[in-house]
Parts: sequence; C-alpha cells; structure tokens
Amino acid sequence: MQAFFDSGRAVDLVLLIMLAEGVYLWSRKRARAADIMLALLPGALILLGVRAALTGGAWWQVALPLALSLPVHLADIRRRHW
Repeated sequence: MQAFFDSGRAVDLVLLIMLAEGVYLWSRKRARAADIMLALLPGALILLGVRAALTGGAWWQVALPLALSLPVHLADIRRRHW
C-alpha cells in the first residue's frame, strides 16, 4: 500500500474517478461541459499538486497547481452564484 501512494497511483485513481464523474454528469444529467470542467478542475489541480508532493516533485510542481486552483474555484463560485 505504501508503494501505491508513493508512486502517485492513488492520486491517478482519484483523477480517473473524477473523469468518470464528469462523463456521467455530461451524459446523464445533460450538464454543460464547461460547467462540469469548471466544477471539477479545482479539485483536479489540487490532486496534481498532491501527486507532485508524493512523488518528490520540485516545489513549483506542487505550488503551481495549488495556486491555479484558487482562481478556477473562484470562477466556479462566480458562475454558480451570479
């Protein structure tokens, strides 16, 4: 189990599940693809930062996706509430 997390495969699995969720929402709920992407992208970016941290990535490989997740999250909130 340690190797599963150290290799980043655990994050890959969660990202795959998120992709399946996006496909489900798009196909069954008839949600707009842009809305689905905006909703799922902040979490995916955070997961990419976690994956970089787990696999020994450089500091900027951790920081960049984490920093990008905030403006995308704020854009999603704006879309939902205005």
